[in-house]
Amino acid sequence: MQSFLDPAILFFVFGILAGALKSNLEIPAPISRFLSLYLLMALGLKGGFALAQSGLTREVALSLGVALALAVLVPALGYVLLKRRIGGFDAAAIAATYGSVSAVSFITATQYLNNHDIAYGGHMAAAMALMESPAIIMAVLLANWVRKQQRQAGAPATQATDAPLGKILHESLTDGAQLLLLGAMAVGLLSGDAGQAALKPFSTDLFKGMLSFFLLDMGLAAARNMGGLRNQSPWLIVYALVFPLVHAGLALGMAAALSLSVGDTALLMVLAASASYIAVPAVIRHAIPEANPSLYLGMSLGLTFPFNILLGIPLYTWVAQQVMA
Repeated sequence: MQSFLDPAILFFVFGILAGALKSNLEIPAPISRFLSLYLLMALGLKGGFALAQSGLTREVALSLGVALALAVLVPALGYVLLKRRIGGFDAAAIAATYGSVSAVSFITATQYLNNHDIAYGGHMAAAMALMESPAIIMAVLLANWVRKQQRQAGAPATQATDAPLGKILHESLTDGAQLLLLGAMAVGLLSGDAGQAALKPFSTDLFKGMLSFFLLDMGLAAARNMGGLRNQSPWLIVYALVFPLVHAGLALGMAAALSLSVGDTALLMVLAASASYIAVPAVIRHAIPEANPSLYLGMSLGLTFPFNILLGIPLYTWVAQQVMA
C-alpha cells in the first residue's frame, strides 16, 4: 500500500483518471520531451557516479550478460507465440515492443528501490541501454522474412519494401535518448565524487519532482491508448498483462542461477517485463508499416505500462527479495 501513496505514483493515477474523464489537461509535447531527456540524463549520471565508486566487477559483467540474453530471448519467444494467433507483421512488431524496454518503468523502479533502501548497481543503466536495440533488429529481420515468404507464395505485394538493416541499425544505435543516457554515464564515471557533489542539486534534488510531472503525462497517455484495444482479441490483452510476469520470471531464474544482488535482480525483472512505447514504435512505424500501431502501442502503453507502474514493480521487488535473500 505504501507504494501507492508515493507522490509520483499518485500523479500517474491522477493522469489516468483525468484522461478517462476526457479532461483537456495536457502536457505540451516539448515539455514532455524535456522531462524524458532530463530523467535519462539524471539516471545516466547516477549510474556513472556509482560505477566510479564500485568499478567493473564480476556482478557488472554478469548483469550485462543477463540483460543481453533477455533482449534476444524475450522477442524470440514472443514472436513464436504471437505468430500462432495473429499475422506475421503484427507478431514481429509486438515482439519487438515487448523485447525492448521502458525507460520510465526502469526509472520508477530505481526510485522505488531508493525509497526502500535496496541497493542496486549503477551499471544497470547500461543494461537498460543494452536491451534497447536487439529486439528492433530482430523484428526488422522477421518482417523482411515474412515479406519474402509472401512473395514466394504469390500473395498480393504490399507497398512496403524490405527495410534496410544498415539504416535500422544506425537509427537504433544512435537514438538520441540512448546516446544521452550513455553519455551521461560516461560523464558521471569520469567526474566521480567531485562531479556528484557539483550536480547533486540537478541530478538528485530535482529528480522526484520531475519524475512525478512526467508520470502525470504518462498517465494521460496511457488513458488515451487504452481505447485502441477495443474490439481486439482477448488473447492480446492476456498477453499484455500475463506475459510480463513470464518475462520477469525468466529474468529471475537467470539472476538466481548467477547469484546476483536483490536490487540488480529486481531491475532485471522490471526491464524484462517492460515494453517500449517510444523508441521501438518510432522505428516500427516506418520499418513495418503493415503492422497495426493500435495493437503494439495500445498494449504497451495502455496496459503493460500501467500494470508495471502500479503493481509490477512492487511485486517484482518483493519476489526478488524472497528468492535472492
